[in-house]
Amino acid sequence: MHLTFTEMHTPTVGLQIAVDRQLYTEQSDFQRIDVFECEEFGRFLTLDGYMMLTERDEFIYHEMMVHVPLAVLGERVRRVLVIGGGDGGCVRELTRYNHIDQIDLVEIDERVVAVCQEYLPSVACKLTDPRVHLLYQDGLKYIRHVEDAYDLIIIDSTDPFGPGEGLFTMEFYGNCYKALKADGVLVNQHESPFYKGDAQACQRAHKNIVHSFELSRVYQAHIPTYPSGHWLFGFSSRGVHPVRDLNAGWWNSLGLETRYYNTNLHKGAFYLPNYVQKLLEKVEET
Repeated sequence: MHLTFTEMHTPTVGLQIAVDRQLYTEQSDFQRIDVFECEEFGRFLTLDGYMMLTERDEFIYHEMMVHVPLAVLGERVRRVLVIGGGDGGCVRELTRYNHIDQIDLVEIDERVVAVCQEYLPSVACKLTDPRVHLLYQDGLKYIRHVEDAYDLIIIDSTDPFGPGEGLFTMEFYGNCYKALKADGVLVNQHESPFYKGDAQACQRAHKNIVHSFELSRVYQAHIPTYPSGHWLFGFSSRGVHPVRDLNAGWWNSLGLETRYYNTNLHKGAFYLPNYVQKLLEKVEET
């Protein structure tokens, strides 16, 4: 029997992977969780049939979510909130910084954490770090009751439907603003700008963020297993600038070994193609 995993990115275009084995499947209280194994990408995690990460290319996403804001804020980052991210990839990258005192991970589905710890240990390997506090609750509800508490908030959410839908609203971003310290930064996954449906989701998220923060910029990375391979991230603050305030000397002095991120790429990632700039400008003007 020949097993394949297919995720349709549009009604006529999709990602198809020949699967060697299905390692795990479960319907949790929130979503269907599956782990597969294939030759090209190793093990990969899907939620409700949508690709979340693969062993082969997850480093791109997680490095860009974490090292971009850390290279700007530097040792000012003492307390971090990660909403979503139950796979542990962002936490793994955050724990590489010795000056960070506390990492709060708010994940609605504790089964995602358990499954990743068992089947994707290279990603979830730092969830037991003593600085990490696992909070199994709704991120939207959690953030409502937090004020002036975090130096960095990372929204490592699923797509804007199902369990992750509330993490793309103006109310949510406004609460994140309130939860940040004065020079804090919010980083979020911003969807893909290429296919029409994804581009519209990207615009909705961007519109809500630019109305919530004084400064909002978008940066990009190439992630092969995500729709179109072209993926965007948001960097928002009350004034901290992702390029002008980059502390490249400090970050490079740490000697961190990364596979995708570097401080030259950091600057270049904020220079977007024209079609993406126009996509974002349409909602910035409204």
